[in-house]
Amino acid sequence: MKATIWHNPRCSNSRKTLEMLRGAHGVSVTVVEYLASPPTRATLAALYARAGMTPRQGLRAKEALATELGLKSADDDTILDAMVANPILIERPLVETDKGVRLCRPPETVREIL
Repeated sequence: MKATIWHNPRCSNSRKTLEMLRGAHGVSVTVVEYLASPPTRATLAALYARAGMTPRQGLRAKEALATELGLKSADDDTILDAMVANPILIERPLVETDKGVRLCRPPETVREIL
């Protein structure tokens, strides 16, 4: 099975999720450090759609930038645009496998798609 993790190495949940992926039998892991290589708007929208969540649910609302940009009352299109321009606003880690996509908070959520 192939898995892609949209990873931030400074995030403990992201590190734990990556550790779980690497420890899973038969899983080939691709790591995308999304702060350095942000997803496109289309990719991000597709990930959220596969996860059954909205961009608002994928917003890292605790970031000061989210408040500065007025994203608490913004629509999903505005939020997606802000995330692509400022990937720090993307909640992490997102993991994609053939079985689906999950925002792995808590990290154990990754088991649902392995």
